[in-house]
Amino acid sequence: MTTPSAPSIEPPAPVPGPGAPLTGAPLTGAPPVNGGDVGRRISARREELGLSRETVAVRAGITPGYLRYLESRPTATPGAGALIRIADALDTSVSALHGGDADPPPGAGRAAAHSELIELDPEECRARLSTHGVGRIALHTSDGLLVLPVNYGVVDGSVVFRTAPGSAPAAALGARVAFEVDHIDEALAQGWSVLVQGRAHAETRPDAARRLDALAHTRPWAGGAERDLWVRVDEESISGRRIVVR
Repeated sequence: MTTPSAPSIEPPAPVPGPGAPLTGAPLTGAPPVNGGDVGRRISARREELGLSRETVAVRAGITPGYLRYLESRPTATPGAGALIRIADALDTSVSALHGGDADPPPGAGRAAAHSELIELDPEECRARLSTHGVGRIALHTSDGLLVLPVNYGVVDGSVVFRTAPGSAPAAALGARVAFEVDHIDEALAQGWSVLVQGRAHAETRPDAARRLDALAHTRPWAGGAERDLWVRVDEESISGRRIVVR
């Protein structure tokens, strides 16, 4: 018996996972994406959670080889069922893996019916500030007040970030600044924010700068100019708030 001809597709790598299709169209309504973008987001989320491929594969009901295929092949496009299971295993959404939440600003959803704003104590604030990520630094410049996103880390209790001499973030040097980081859960209309206030100064000691280079999670996303000036914000005060749904 013959079957209708199917559109030509690139053969998948010979590492099928049980119950997980190796090819398939994106979910209905999902934005068109390069399959490699999905794989990179899967890999980035897995590494963010500190999970091995084996752990994620078990959670998603696929093989580690299939997960490796998705993360490494630029044309790999997981089927709808596999992508749903992978998103669940990574505690994220299909939309996030497609990059559908990358462009719109967060917080466009409706407020929850029963929510409460609570204060975070300093230790909770420091735990949420974590060790690296993207935050915003607010500072005064000759052009007025600016709020700028920076890749940051936390070393020895201080927020640190890299920039280029003469850049807008470098105007923070010697000044009292504010640094903010937050997280928003659109689906539940809840989230948190942490604010650090303190004085910024350059880390000019060669040994200290080399240590910060070694501890850095990533190079600054902005790229371009050589961003080898380390700025440290020594905490003078820290506060935070969290919105919870009752």
